[in-house]
Amino acid sequence: HVCATMSTRTKSGPPAALPLPSNVQPRALLLEGVHQNAVDLLTRAGFDVQYERSTIDGDELLKRIADVHYVGVRSRTQLTRTVLEAAPSLIGIGCFCIGTNQVDLECATERGIAVFNSPFSNSRSVAELILSLVINLSRWLQEKNTEMHEGRWYKDTRDCHEVKGRTLGIIGYGHVGSQVSVLAEALGMRVLFYDVQFQMPLGKARSVPTLDELLASSDYVTLHVPLTDTTRNMIGAEQLAKMRRGTYLLNYARGHCVDLDALRAALDSGHLLGAAVDVFPVEPAKSTGSAFDCPLQGARNVILTPHIGGSTQEAQSAIGTEVATKLLRQLREGRTEGCVNLAGVSLPPPTSLSTTVRLINVHDNVPGVLRSINDLLAPFNVTQQTLRTRGHRGVLLVDVDEYFVQVARRADAVVRDAEYVAVHQHGDVVAVSHAARARGVEKHMSV
Repeated sequence: HVCATMSTRTKSGPPAALPLPSNVQPRALLLEGVHQNAVDLLTRAGFDVQYERSTIDGDELLKRIADVHYVGVRSRTQLTRTVLEAAPSLIGIGCFCIGTNQVDLECATERGIAVFNSPFSNSRSVAELILSLVINLSRWLQEKNTEMHEGRWYKDTRDCHEVKGRTLGIIGYGHVGSQVSVLAEALGMRVLFYDVQFQMPLGKARSVPTLDELLASSDYVTLHVPLTDTTRNMIGAEQLAKMRRGTYLLNYARGHCVDLDALRAALDSGHLLGAAVDVFPVEPAKSTGSAFDCPLQGARNVILTPHIGGSTQEAQSAIGTEVATKLLRQLREGRTEGCVNLAGVSLPPPTSLSTTVRLINVHDNVPGVLRSINDLLAPFNVTQQTLRTRGHRGVLLVDVDEYFVQVARRADAVVRDAEYVAVHQHGDVVAVSHAARARGVEKHMSV
């Protein structure tokens, strides 16, 4: 397959990474024990894969990321602006999870780095766990189990209930929330949900217009929302007071969505009968043996889990395949479908793989850029082209005849508002510099 990349310097950031000639092996750093599927896929594709079972940070992360083209993380590794600016060769980031708040998306977008995640693959794992927790809390199994292990026999049905006929309130009716809804109805539960966007109800689930109505109408409230300015601290003392006495709260979304001190107070007062929490405002960087402190420790009928909502072998296998495949498609075909920070673009495979060059351009979303690019391409036969914008960035894919490369080898070309154009085909890299030498722009590469 023939790929090419045309990169432009944006006004607010450096150019995206140059394409990789065949004599440069693509390098990937995979952290936090991402599934072996991802390692295998990238290795078979010719990547030099560095693999770590845990996260790394500080100076070690800055050193390891400096010369890689792709990095893969789960939820603990923090890819801050400082880290991204230390990775001049970085082309793409794979988040082998649902969330992307561990990545500075603004900086990644500025630098033309595509960020991919897996919004679907662990939905079933989380949904199954939520329903098991609803039953667990309803029967006080956590406390009964502890008593038995301590040699105490208390056979008591107080505050123990079936879940059939009771109401589950779901905050966030997306991929996870909707699957929770289906499983809850299979248990005979009544399902309400609240979402800021219109969502088609599944089964007999019913949407409610306000969060307050959901809180006041539910026996169990479960959160499945991303972390945004709107969802940060969305459940605090005021919201907990609006829940009915003797109800339960589950947070398997994001740690900053719930005020844990307020939740502890509601539990200690008996207003809530129990809670299950998997995500926390501050989580240990290491996955095994790290010290952990939380206001909910020691509270009755509270289940705490170490951010394992989607941590099943089935989910991690699917996530590994999905995210690694997205990274490979970006490198090989320029496709950004499923990208969380850049516009998603794709083109069908070229009609002739041996005589076609694919150009990829990430640029500022301002008037005149497409005209400048088309001025450059005017002498050549363009066989396919697509452009999409998202916020302040645009992504362009163009397929042109191989004649473009032959001409580019022989002459400089003027590209208005662009720093360089680089074309990669069959291992040959051609740099077409900005022709305005009076502006002091030097070539990035020479042939």
